[in-house]
Amino acid sequence: ALSPPKYLHYDPGTSRELLCDQCPPGSYVKQHCTATNQTLCAPCPDQYYAEDWNSNDECQYCNTVCKELQYVKQECTSTQNRVCECIEGRYLELEFCLKHTACSPGFGVAQPGTPESDTVCKRCPEGFFSNETSSKAACQKHTNCSALGLKTALKGNAVRDNVCQGNTDTSSQKCGIDVTLCEEALFRLAVPNQLTPNWLNILAESLPGTKVSPENIERIKQRHSSQEQTFQLLKLWKQQNKEQDTVKKIIQDIDLCENSVLRHIGRPNLTFEHLNTLMASLPGKKVGKEDIERTMKLCQPTEQILKLLNLWRIKNGDQDTIKALMYGLKHLKTYHFPKTTIQSLKKVIKFLHRFAMYRLYQKLFLEMIGNQVKSVKVRCV
Repeated sequence: ALSPPKYLHYDPGTSRELLCDQCPPGSYVKQHCTATNQTLCAPCPDQYYAEDWNSNDECQYCNTVCKELQYVKQECTSTQNRVCECIEGRYLELEFCLKHTACSPGFGVAQPGTPESDTVCKRCPEGFFSNETSSKAACQKHTNCSALGLKTALKGNAVRDNVCQGNTDTSSQKCGIDVTLCEEALFRLAVPNQLTPNWLNILAESLPGTKVSPENIERIKQRHSSQEQTFQLLKLWKQQNKEQDTVKKIIQDIDLCENSVLRHIGRPNLTFEHLNTLMASLPGKKVGKEDIERTMKLCQPTEQILKLLNLWRIKNGDQDTIKALMYGLKHLKTYHFPKTTIQSLKKVIKFLHRFAMYRLYQKLFLEMIGNQVKSVKVRCV
């Protein structure tokens, strides 16, 4: 072991300067060394401390007292003074705990505040926006309307997102629903657990009817994550081939599924607070209050939950909406959320997990596409 640090001490008995051992942290010098005896150390009494090796005759008093809006982060010990810290949402400035600055709309949080420093706000760059006053929210990326198969009705700026406008070829798009729960449940069955690098090209080539162009495939690859790529490819293929008899039959089956989902949901009489609570219960990135307000204006009561779930999926990339909804419903029990709606959503989950989805999957991916994609899926799983 390393020897203790030393200090010089004048011994009046021998009139000599001696090199004494210092006392370790948490103690003080009770008796200096002599020509025949080593330094005698004693532990610091209660409410006193010594932070370092020392040659002091006494320990320091724990003098720090936590002020208003502070809490004791570290209690006084024999080796450390009491440490105080500002409560959540505040930082220390000249002995006062000041509230973290909230960034205004058009500005996002570049660096979150800490107990020692204030929030750093930064103007949202081109292509990003912030529509809230917040000390935590960063600027969000503008929604890419074209990537969702929609048109940009109103270009966003630093304080507003792009406003997308849907096509009107199916009833679900009036509300701007990109991929419905039925399509998601069906398309997820088609995606292998481990994708080969050229999976999307194999799938595109195997689909009957008008092929999705290589340019569109590349565009999908650049704009979307792996799981989302399959959704977007199948969506585009479905749109291009909607007049073909076989595809018409698939579309009819998906429509029947969607009608069943709407029937299961019934006519929920949900307020803004209810929808906000439901969205807050889901994991991952949250659907904002402005999105909820816009959804309530654009969508029928039965479609509002489905639209918000769709927005959640877009915000959270690869995540499974059905699993997220199951997670959310477990947490809603602690809130004043209508029990009838919770029961309805549980019915929807049960319906989507039933064999109806597998029958659709067999029609589309086993009967129509054939063994080529099936073998790729089996190899990848």
